Amino acid sequence: QVQLVESGGGLVQAGDSLTLSCAASGRSIRVYTLGWFRQAPGKEREFVAAVTWDRYNTRYADSAKGRFTISRDNAKNTVFLQMSAMKPEDTAVYYCAAGGLTATMNPRYWGQGTQVTVST
Repeated sequence: QVQLVESGGGLVQAGDSLTLSCAASGRSIRVYTLGWFRQAPGKEREFVAAVTWDRYNTRYADSAKGRFTISRDNAKNTVFLQMSAMKPEDTAVYYCAAGGLTATMNPRYWGQGTQVTVST
């Protein structure tokens, strides 16, 4: 079983930066692609970014390109999402996910989510 625990959410102003962390545990977690999704009120959950187990392959949603950076520390089984130049439309619950072996994320496990709110 895999467990994912997010942290780092909060309230920021437009233009600010914020880093989310996700601590992963469980069998075979290191081989999985890790990623982030988000869900805004009234909208479907959407993909944000993913990084493969070897850290060399990443993929981003168009909305995240140039502003967000995903990384992982396999020694600590942790994945990070560094967000900069944040916009009000980034407001959402951010979910950590694990699953699949490629940057084309195929989530199998989910965290409980962390709220990110960006004010104008």
